[in-house]
Amino acid sequence: MSDVSENKRQQVRARAKNRCEYCLSHQDYILGRLQIDHILPVVKGGSDELSNLCLACELCNQYKWTQTDGLDLETGDVVALFHPRQQKWHEHFAWSQDGNTVIGLTACGRATVDVLRLNNELARTVRRNWVRAGWHPPVD
Repeated sequence: MSDVSENKRQQVRARAKNRCEYCLSHQDYILGRLQIDHILPVVKGGSDELSNLCLACELCNQYKWTQTDGLDLETGDVVALFHPRQQKWHEHFAWSQDGNTVIGLTACGRATVDVLRLNNELARTVRRNWVRAGWHPPVD
């Protein structure tokens, strides 16, 4: 079991701009508290170092759990999932024109979309409403 200090939690939140680093959901728009995720899970040797921590919404964190790789359905290759400390979101993902769907641009992106179920029905419904409210997609 990991015990991430409150100081590190605050640093992770600030670095992530209070958004899930996988689906980019902002803390202000979700019902649960964003969680600290170990990119390389502790059970697979991951540490509590800042370089191994990211912010994740409950859905992304639940689907990721201890997974570190997934199947790219386009190529059939098993590839590493998106690593928020080592990769840039916009190099692996894009938003559909309507802003409701995360599109995987690379094998890593496609596998991450699939494993974390970034386009599950609930996520797409919520995003559709965020778009109507002018809250989504995020601008950086």
